Amino acid sequence: MTAEIHTDKGVMKIQFFEKDAPGTVANFVTLVKKGFYDGLIFHRVVPNFVIQGGCPRGDGRGGPGYTIKCELTGDNQYHEKGVMSMAHAGKDTGGSQFFICHNRENTKHLDRKHTVFGKVYEGLEVIDLIRQGDKMNKVVIIEDAA
Repeated sequence: MTAEIHTDKGVMKIQFFEKDAPGTVANFVTLVKKGFYDGLIFHRVVPNFVIQGGCPRGDGRGGPGYTIKCELTGDNQYHEKGVMSMAHAGKDTGGSQFFICHNRENTKHLDRKHTVFGKVYEGLEVIDLIRQGDKMNKVVIIEDAA
């Protein structure tokens, strides 16, 4: 299963790490299928660090109305360019907010503190084009053909 985040700057295609973070992936997929992310903005953009979105309030203080547990023990729990990880206000407080990393150098301190649940495999250049306030026009889940 993969996802696409459509923005005015381009499309980021994400491969999920379902084996490493099954609960986090399931939560994200459920929210996407409900249209939760459609129209939300990237409310926090820190150059050479991360782009962050998923807050329904647009200020970094909102969520889906519940929290999920962190999943930090999988093989892919390392932050580097294109990695998609859960934002939170402390362990086990994430819900809908996520961030995508600009590079490894400035994000390695997040390893095993924030749940990595996917990575941009196409559209990496879009990460660098996103600015604070840019919108996620549509987020789509692509089911694997069985």
